[in-house]
Amino acid sequence: MEIQPLAALEACLFAAPEPVEPDILAEVLDLRVSEVEELISQLSERYEAEESGVRLMRPGGRIQVRTKSEYAFFVGRLLEPEEGNLSPAALEVLALVAYRQPITRPEVDEFRGVQSSHLLRRLQAEGLVIDVGRMDVPGRPKMYGTTDRFLEQFGLESLEDLPPLPESVDASEKAGE
Repeated sequence: MEIQPLAALEACLFAAPEPVEPDILAEVLDLRVSEVEELISQLSERYEAEESGVRLMRPGGRIQVRTKSEYAFFVGRLLEPEEGNLSPAALEVLALVAYRQPITRPEVDEFRGVQSSHLLRRLQAEGLVIDVGRMDVPGRPKMYGTTDRFLEQFGLESLEDLPPLPESVDASEKAGE
């Protein structure tokens, strides 16, 4: 039985618990990175042409097979909900970090009108938010940003894929400047 590189790539991506770097796939498959990139393109085109229920995603430049969002209802019925579902308050803080990063806890608190340190700690524990440094002002508050896990969890390849903010949010932001 002859091993087909495209099928081998697909099997590796299907079995991988997390997104994989192209250079790691090249090493595993004993191919050049450029060959792996070509196979990734072929596989992606095949998934689109066959109207497959999966697609290839590139969160943080890594490769992953993910279910298409239009089939989330069915997948959700199959899988039990995860224990770590985020509260509306945690999602609000996560959205602030995602759209305004880097952002400090005092900035999050000011926007929300309530203290948010416990929510930022929870989001860090979930691997969705990280400390990206300190602001160069008195007190040197920590600055927060999102992680590759955030991209994976929300089916994004990059922060540019975030949906645009509603005009009412943009207008209130400009009024506060």
